[in-house]
Amino acid sequence: MNEIKIFSPASIANLSCGFDILGVCLDKIGDEISVRKTSKKGIFINKITGFELSNDISLNVAGVAASEILKNTKVDFGFEIDIHKGIKPGSGIGSSAASSAGTVFAINKLLGEPFSDNQLIYFASKGEVAASGTLHADNVSAVLMGGFTFVRSSLNKDFIKLNYPNDLVFSIIHPKIEIKTKDSRSIIKNQVNLNDMIQQSANLGAFVHALNQKDYGLIERSMDDKVIEPIRSILIPKFTELKSSSLRAGALGCGISGSGPSVFSLCRGMKRAKNVSSVMKKIYDKIKLDYDIHLSRVNDKGIKIIDFS
Repeated sequence: MNEIKIFSPASIANLSCGFDILGVCLDKIGDEISVRKTSKKGIFINKITGFELSNDISLNVAGVAASEILKNTKVDFGFEIDIHKGIKPGSGIGSSAASSAGTVFAINKLLGEPFSDNQLIYFASKGEVAASGTLHADNVSAVLMGGFTFVRSSLNKDFIKLNYPNDLVFSIIHPKIEIKTKDSRSIIKNQVNLNDMIQQSANLGAFVHALNQKDYGLIERSMDDKVIEPIRSILIPKFTELKSSSLRAGALGCGISGSGPSVFSLCRGMKRAKNVSSVMKKIYDKIKLDYDIHLSRVNDKGIKIIDFS
């Protein structure tokens, strides 16, 4: 195999109670990435379409992740990368993760798959450092493994795919403002109130258990962020109204998607998710704020191969 084209999906990180720990893979929204072998050694980003990003491999998350995987191989050739961005950078639905995870997945295929999923997640998370300034694998683990994922330790490459009900649907609204991940992380406090941390830990454990047991009531009670959301929510227009209205419309939970500004609502069934989407749209229509809206089931497979030769 000398060339491969893949679809690398969007993702949601944190899911209210699992900052830098929980991730989920979305369906239909994503980037298309083509990678081909080249006789010249090294990593080369040939072109980026869809949105304007640097093709400097030291600044682009795909280039950083690709360089990381190449450091761990002994080959006498290089790789050329084309990226079509279907996910707007700074939207909060894993734009950087789609690029970094998709690129290492494609390179691994062209190398004959010498690396495990856990190794690929680690390489991709190195790319995330370029976007956020911090090593975190919540988004990239979801993209590479599919479904809901749990990051026990990025440094120790300990990533777990969770069981979950198959009727969950996400309604996501993306107000057309940009919040850079680095900026969003910079306002987070380094110290957390002990009582808040105890409740957050309880919510995280309960949420994982609730997914496994298909306990929708416990899912609903567990999706409460005591640590990050109170700080980050000030960056998102009408967040409090979006959340309260979504919950009244039947969402199991509602929170900030990743670093924002996108807001997600987790629903049981497509009918309820469509109803929640309609409610969220009205809030931004009222203040004449432009937005995108997405409805997505959970993507259990992750990255999809489109073509290869």
